[in-house]
Amino acid sequence: MTLTDIGAAQVMQAVEEFDRLGRRAFLERYGFGPSRTYRLVVDGQSYDSKAIVGAAHGHLPGQRPLKPSEFSGGLDHAVRLLTDLGFRVERSSAVEADADADADADADRLVERIAKLRVASTVGGPRLYQPITLLWAVGRALRGEPRMLSWEETATALRGLLGRHGLRGERPRPDYPVLALHRAGLWSLEGHTGEVPSAHGDAALHQWFSEQRPEGGLTAPVHALVAGSGQARVAVVGAIVERFFDGLDEVPLLEEVGLYEDSVADDPVHDGDAGPVDPVAAAAQYEKWCALVDRREARDGVRYRERTVRDPLRSGPARRAVLIRCGDRCENPECPGQPDDRTDRGLPLLEVDHVVELAAGGRDHPSQMVALCPNCHAVKTRGRSRDRLREILLEVALERHRRGPLPS
Repeated sequence: MTLTDIGAAQVMQAVEEFDRLGRRAFLERYGFGPSRTYRLVVDGQSYDSKAIVGAAHGHLPGQRPLKPSEFSGGLDHAVRLLTDLGFRVERSSAVEADADADADADADRLVERIAKLRVASTVGGPRLYQPITLLWAVGRALRGEPRMLSWEETATALRGLLGRHGLRGERPRPDYPVLALHRAGLWSLEGHTGEVPSAHGDAALHQWFSEQRPEGGLTAPVHALVAGSGQARVAVVGAIVERFFDGLDEVPLLEEVGLYEDSVADDPVHDGDAGPVDPVAAAAQYEKWCALVDRREARDGVRYRERTVRDPLRSGPARRAVLIRCGDRCENPECPGQPDDRTDRGLPLLEVDHVVELAAGGRDHPSQMVALCPNCHAVKTRGRSRDRLREILLEVALERHRRGPLPS
């Protein structure tokens, strides 16, 4: 099945589900934020176009709903599909007044909100209370842990992290960042009575949390976004590191919260994911990953240090782009045949390799990277014909990058 297999019947089933659940519950169920540019109009009612298309895919026989990261909601993708089916799509002039900030689960807008967080400053830079708390919560989302946690568990975890990684004089006071993030619309607090206090006053805050003991965690849309989209997760973690950790070594913190592994850039694998991939969705994903790689390279330049090779915030997007592009097949044109077996997650046995090593001046970019089966990777690394193969693979990488993803 592909995106274009969606018909008017599936769209109407999603519309009926939207009406039955209500907008907020519908968006939360499928992990979408509100459509801020295009809206589907049916019988005078307005619907979030991208979320409708994602849900409609789940009404196809044997298929699941699409995640926000798997396709584009713009003119060339979801909007075109809806208009081709005869539906009316309007361009929104503004966000509806009833669109709550908590429902904003778009990666770019989330990055903007992180950039605008109000934090206390020191001579050395911004305080790390909120960034440490956010990274801890993103790591929990990546591992599939529950969104909401008791105050006792939250306080214990954050006290330890602030004590170990508060590099600008932060005290082990988890109430400060939790309340600040709640005011910023990024953190939910439930199970309390009365209004939530502002993040001021040691004694008053300690008393409120001791009495109320609220459950807390990332808001549902933000949690769904960073749990289900590797692209969003890399963008968010990168934004936090770039704004708050300038001049500091963030790696120990990222390692402790589980965000310094290649999996930080991976999307979760669901039953049925190993089947054919929608070429439209694959092209949109590839463009997103490459755009993120290009932005980081333009901003940071090409850095040649040992840590760059291991840094998933740099290599993760490029690696994901190559795996999307290859269509589950080894990109060596002379490959004698890759193994039919798959990993425990149902993924092909492929390794993403830099054709020109970073230490030798290569780029951490899909145009200089290829997906290789274990045999071809061994030949490229230590085979007698490796020099000739590297020349071939460098041309293949550039050509495949220009062409985009192959069908699976």
